[in-house]
Amino acid sequence: MMSKCSIVPSPNEVQLFHSLNGIQRLAETRRFKAWFLDQFGVLHDGKQPYPGAIATLEKLAVSGAKMVVISNSSRRASVTMEKMKNLGFDPSLFVGAITSGELTHQYLQSDRGAISLEGLGLQVVENVEEAEFILAHGTEALGQPSGSAHPMKLEDLEKILELCATKRIPMVVANPDFVTVEARALRVMPGTLATKYEELGGEVRWMGKPGKIIYEEAMKMAGVDPTDAVAVGDSLHHDIKGANAAGVESAFISCGIHAAELGLNSFGEVADISLVQALASKFDARPSYVLPAFIW
Repeated sequence: MMSKCSIVPSPNEVQLFHSLNGIQRLAETRRFKAWFLDQFGVLHDGKQPYPGAIATLEKLAVSGAKMVVISNSSRRASVTMEKMKNLGFDPSLFVGAITSGELTHQYLQSDRGAISLEGLGLQVVENVEEAEFILAHGTEALGQPSGSAHPMKLEDLEKILELCATKRIPMVVANPDFVTVEARALRVMPGTLATKYEELGGEVRWMGKPGKIIYEEAMKMAGVDPTDAVAVGDSLHHDIKGANAAGVESAFISCGIHAAELGLNSFGEVADISLVQALASKFDARPSYVLPAFIW
């Protein structure tokens, strides 16, 4: 169950973003050659597409925009696109996808030799003291040498992290999100574990938003400069703050993970602008545009 809180904005705050009902007006200006789209909380909730999301993508494609899925998902890019297809999205509308899982795979391959989750000979150990690093790509289980996963509560995983921190074992995070939207509820993600690990004094390598690397890879994929792109996301800390760091303009979807904080109870409900402004200030994030959902 999502909790709600009240945010009191400062009367001296000046609105720095444009409030939109949908993306039509922005898309028709052809201001941006590339659109970097978060998936969870923007295009779908993990179970089904959001109302209007597929139609909006199709109309955006007609405008000639290049679209790239950028996600903190720990899945490889190919698996992500397959999931999108299974949810009813047309993969041909996208230039491709950049995910934290894909970046992690590339990082492990180049930085540590032939070790990664798929096809690169990763050896999972049962004894923490034998580990060279921690790979965080979930929050509900611990990997076993057999390849299976042992279900484990979050607090028990955190106890293991305490031991890892004392051994100064570095962590690679294949999904930096703190929480994600899953069928209108919030689910704890690996970024929460990573934050705990840093608090314990552990070294963490963040492989996704709000780091610039995922936006830089998306720009390479689309063949554009920062001034030619806009990033659409529902997380002020990850999507919007990351876009700020990369010099990319951004559109904040208010009916995503911050819905409860903004007092929103239904999809497409318009948020109070002063509340959005106060919440953005809290996260030190600067969206260029704010809209209720990814709709036309």
